[in-house]
Amino acid sequence: MRSLAVYLKSYTIESILAPLFKLLEVVFDLLVPIVVARMIDVGIANNDRRYIWGCFGVLLLMAALGLLCSITAQYFAAKASVGFAANLRQAVFDHIQSLSFTELDTLGSDTMITRLTDDINQVQNGVNMGLRLLLRSPFVVFGAMIMAFTIDVKCALVYAVAIPVLFAVVFAIMLVSIPLFKKVQAGLDRVTGMTRENLTGVRVIRAFCREEQSVEEFEQSNRELTRLNEFVGRISALLNPVTYVLINLAAVFVIDRAAVQVNIGSIAQGDVVALYNYMLQIIVELIKLASLIITLNKSVACAGRVAGVLAVEPSMSYPAVSSAADKPAPDSAAVRFDHVSFTYKNAGAPSLTDVSFAAARGETVGIIGGTGSGKSTLVSLIPRFYDASAGGVYVDGANVRDYTREALCGKIAVVQQRAVLFQGSIRDNLKWGGENADDAALWDALTAAQAKDVVEGKPGGLDFRLEQNGRNLSGGQKQRLSIARALVKKPEILILDDSSSALDFATDAALRKAIHAISGGMTTFIVSQRIACIRQADKILVLDNGALAGAGTHDELMRACTVYREIYFSQFPEERAACGKGGVQQ
Repeated sequence: MRSLAVYLKSYTIESILAPLFKLLEVVFDLLVPIVVARMIDVGIANNDRRYIWGCFGVLLLMAALGLLCSITAQYFAAKASVGFAANLRQAVFDHIQSLSFTELDTLGSDTMITRLTDDINQVQNGVNMGLRLLLRSPFVVFGAMIMAFTIDVKCALVYAVAIPVLFAVVFAIMLVSIPLFKKVQAGLDRVTGMTRENLTGVRVIRAFCREEQSVEEFEQSNRELTRLNEFVGRISALLNPVTYVLINLAAVFVIDRAAVQVNIGSIAQGDVVALYNYMLQIIVELIKLASLIITLNKSVACAGRVAGVLAVEPSMSYPAVSSAADKPAPDSAAVRFDHVSFTYKNAGAPSLTDVSFAAARGETVGIIGGTGSGKSTLVSLIPRFYDASAGGVYVDGANVRDYTREALCGKIAVVQQRAVLFQGSIRDNLKWGGENADDAALWDALTAAQAKDVVEGKPGGLDFRLEQNGRNLSGGQKQRLSIARALVKKPEILILDDSSSALDFATDAALRKAIHAISGGMTTFIVSQRIACIRQADKILVLDNGALAGAGTHDELMRACTVYREIYFSQFPEERAACGKGGVQQ
């Protein structure tokens, strides 16, 4: 929690005023037993009605002032806690945006969603309760003990013994429950992840009739979370009965001592009432403290989880000023890999091993290989989603590590395997590629991406509203709009990472022809499982288990690359007979 205090700095005044007004409220509360004692010892003992009514008026005045202080404290506490949560949530979101794909893969989206929502809400509640009650409860407890000493020292010794014992019990329960609350939040992560997985994959679940198994798996995780919650709840529930027993035993001793003091004439009857009222105030505060301790335990556990996200350092950094050449050398390749190897974090084996090739400006490069051969990994190194473990990746003759984020992103557009569209109009989504693009530029991109008919067929055209993740579009429509969004950017390097898998062959062929016709020397990388998609490429890279098995044109690879031939014949088996068993296409 201490590391997160920086996000409360802008609310320093509110954080001071909230407990200050609570302490003022406590002062009025601590004076009430003294006024009641005077009412008994003077007003009632002497049958002085005017004195009694005067004390009654003082009690009403103190109640009104206490209520005013309480409302003011609540206002400042709420303002500080809500503002703190807003600052913290923004900081966590900004920090997540700065993380590389390596950290995002390691942390997982489910736990980050939980920490951005539930964890920060718990921290907000803890700050709110802490500002209002964290000082109030101890102040009342110790204030009641001090006031008891002003009445009678012998009776007040009971308070001096009982209060340390009470606090020892409270802190013991805290020390046990805080780690358990961390486990509860981790269990909530698992349930959230399972919920997200089931909701996003509901069609697949139903297609395979796995509803019952999914419900059973969720029920098991939910039961485990419930059992953990019940266990930590039982430990936290010990707080009230244990403190009640201790405080009631203390009350018995106070009354016993006070009765003796009254008999010998050391104190008056009203003082006994005051002593008992102070004991009652301690009981009330302990009830509040029990609730506060549970909330603070959750808050501290959640604060640790949030701080854990903020403590994750990005594994990649960008220079403040690009050291790459503003204008590339005429003879430099658009993209060059120099003995590049890459291993994912915590992976048992490298995904790429000693890959070297060069792609000239304006060239179309096809990338093909078996599942898990490293195709997506290879193209992810170009826009620097990941950093190569060994070797260098060069764009326009400069290492990608020497570019600023803006400079590198400005050169490259990526259309990934899974088409992602955002809630809003089609125009808004396309303008991610270029904020200042006019409608003519948008329609040009849609035409090239074979998506013009899709948009024209929607009510409102470019103003048609897409649902979250483009749920109201088919898979092929989403892919075409994603490609159009990339083309709006007019990039120097276009990467299509198996982004036409949902398109039919005719549409795919028209798309490739339109992209090839785009002027401006755009270098295009096409990752595909289908040879038909990359057959006409200027250069084809064949990957096999992370290694470059071959590079060249289709004809060259058919003659020289066994891996490529096997892929080709698996997709065109009729060609194998024409070429002869294991033969080469002529």
